[in-house]
This record gives sequence, C-alpha cells and structure tokens, in this order.
Amino acid sequence: MFVKVCGVRTPGDVAAAVEAGADAIGFVLTESVRRLDPAEARELAALVPPHVLTVAVTAGVPAAEAGRRALAAGVQALQLHGDYLHEDFAEVAALPLRLLRATALRPGTDLATGAFGEEFLLLDAPVAGSGARWDLSLLDAARPRGHWLLAGGLTPANVADAIRAARPWGVDVSSGVESSRGVKDHGLIREFVANARGAALA
Repeated sequence: MFVKVCGVRTPGDVAAAVEAGADAIGFVLTESVRRLDPAEARELAALVPPHVLTVAVTAGVPAAEAGRRALAAGVQALQLHGDYLHEDFAEVAALPLRLLRATALRPGTDLATGAFGEEFLLLDAPVAGSGARWDLSLLDAARPRGHWLLAGGLTPANVADAIRAARPWGVDVSSGVESSRGVKDHGLIREFVANARGAALA
C-alpha cells in the first residue's frame, strides 16, 4: 500500500513522515493554509531520502507556472490538482518530473491512470484538503485502473475501512493527520501509515 502524506510544512513533519514509512511527501505550493513558497519547499525536500517521492502540489495556477514552481522546489514530482486538461499535462510532460493527476470523481471523469499522461491518479473529495469524506460507493460503478490513490477525509480511524471498501493502490492524507488546521500531528502520521499498511495486509 503506497502512502502519501501531504501538506507537510516543517522539518519535524518531514522526519515524522519518513520515519513512519511514508512513500511520498507532498508540499503545497498554491493557495492553502499549508502553502509553502518554492524556496521553503526546497529546504524541506532536501531532508527527504531519495527513496521517498517528493511532490509539489498545485491547484488553480496554469500548468506551466506549476511546473516552474515544482522545479524551483527541487522535488521529484508534480501534482496538478483540479480541473486541469489534457493540454495542461502535455505542457509539463517534457519536464524532469513525475506527474500526478488529482481530481474528484464526477460524471465523465476519466478513471484510467495515464489517460492524461500521468503516472498516478488521485481521487479526492470535491474540496481538496477540507477533511471531507465522499461517497465511496460511487466506485462500484466506476472503478479506477492502474496506480491510483484514494484521498478525502481519511484518518487513522477510518483508513482501514476505506481501503477495504475502495481497494485503492495507495492512499493520501493531509488534514486527517493534523491536530489543528495546517498543523501536523506526528503521532497521527505514524498511526495512519501503520493502519493503512495493516489493512493492505489483512
């Protein structure tokens, strides 16, 4: 089970996620209570060992600008989150970055990982980072294919049930491991990763 911890903002957050065994760490580079500027993200990304994927998370900015911020942050991957089009992904396809497509599940959402040229697909709640859950039964009629991550309202308490219900390749968490909005709880990070891995083995 691939586990991504998103919205980290401090060296302690990075250390907690790495020590817990996270596979990926996300830095938010656009409007959010968790926002970092690229220079801040670069300092944190330098603390992450190479085997853990570092991801620049962007929303609401043109793809080319998102790519520039990701390169300035020195990360390995770029997550375009929201209503980005095929041409947006094409615009950043030549950059030395792995790509994630993050979107909500709506009628007409293309659920084939790689349909936009991305390596990973992330399905989130309609309002990203809100902590809101969404109706996983929608996946019964439209199940993603390939390397896809489930996000949206996941916590240490519910991630195991969500994994059993949705059967994702991976999971992504942000607000579900926070003690207050934008402030990561390192104990919750450890608990989340452990519970996600435990559910995958069950």
